Amino acid sequence: MTNVQITQADELQTKGEKAKHAASIMGGLTTPVKDEALKAISAGLLSNTPSIIEANHADLEAGREAGLSDSLLDRLMLDEGRIKAMADALIDLTKLTDPVGQVLEEWERPNGLKLSTVRVPLGVVGIIYEARPNVTVDAAALCLKTGNAVILRGSSSAIHSNKALVSVIREAIATAGLPEDAVQLVEDTSRETAARLFKMNDVLDVLIPRGSANLIRTVVDNATVPVIETGAGNCHVYIDETADKDMAISIAVNAKTQRPSVCNAAEKILIHQNWPHTADLVAALQWEGVVVHGDDAVVHLADGVLVATDEDWGLEYLDLEVAVKIVASTEEAIAHINTYGTRHSEAIVTSSLPDAAKFQLGVDAAAVYHNASTRFTDGFEFGFGAELGISTQKLHARGPMGLPALTSVKTLISGHGQCK
Repeated sequence: MTNVQITQADELQTKGEKAKHAASIMGGLTTPVKDEALKAISAGLLSNTPSIIEANHADLEAGREAGLSDSLLDRLMLDEGRIKAMADALIDLTKLTDPVGQVLEEWERPNGLKLSTVRVPLGVVGIIYEARPNVTVDAAALCLKTGNAVILRGSSSAIHSNKALVSVIREAIATAGLPEDAVQLVEDTSRETAARLFKMNDVLDVLIPRGSANLIRTVVDNATVPVIETGAGNCHVYIDETADKDMAISIAVNAKTQRPSVCNAAEKILIHQNWPHTADLVAALQWEGVVVHGDDAVVHLADGVLVATDEDWGLEYLDLEVAVKIVASTEEAIAHINTYGTRHSEAIVTSSLPDAAKFQLGVDAAAVYHNASTRFTDGFEFGFGAELGISTQKLHARGPMGLPALTSVKTLISGHGQCK
């Protein structure tokens, strides 16, 4: 084993052991203590804004030199507004109910045993993510509020930003009386270190990947630690034949262009063959600078539309690009989405309540909208204060993962001497 490999192993093992010890303390903290820590982090972010931005500038400069796309640079960028938004979100999080200790169910057996199911922390949560330093704060805050310790492994593209943010977080929680080791950052961003993290069953209770489809698939395929799968967002907006023109165009344009680099942005637009305003929609998208790929019917409607390939229907562009397809029915739209979608967020625009119900029941996704943009799939918008990701699996958690998703359950049993 090389010296580099030894260093990697030492960092992971040392930080893992510290996080595990911290988790044993975190599980017993009261809500007021945890909330004071969140307030301390919020204040620390605001008072350290200049140094955080300076660290972020180093990442942005390295990203430009490495040829990162504008959409990835947007994900990476921190400014005063985004830092203040993170700080404000922490205060909002203190106002939400702490799920730890909540009694979910109580019952009594014929032999007199009394049972109750209560929420408890998961323990040590591992988060592996890419190029979005705001995840560092969101993940740490959600884990702390739910009495968990967290091990963060961001990408090399955000390493300076993540170091600066974690330094602020650790100092703040220590001042507030929490173990600073409850938040750990893996500073070695090599693939070898990530591969070891996947298999740290002796430390991690769960591993949550957040990022590209390739990252998520790599974690799911290789981890021995239990994984909560968050999803890439090949999201669709389906415009039914009865859809109001202005509403449909507004929703489709918003879902695609408001922030195209995020997972809840629309990547595909399906349009019923009898809806008469497809050319107007394409023009509206092009006016916003969107590159439109289309099937044969769409290509002939407007200049500048590129021919969509089979590959396009499964792509997550994460940019000002979209693919548009004409379908014959709601059933065809559902079948297409269930074939190419990523079970993230899907929307139907229609005036027909039967078609809306058919779509919402038939589409396999974590969030299914009627007459609203897919951009609402977000922990803040759902009232969760923040989110750790959008779970696209069907076990434990699905959709935006707020505070309850970071808890498990424990059954408490009380008797009076029963042995059978």
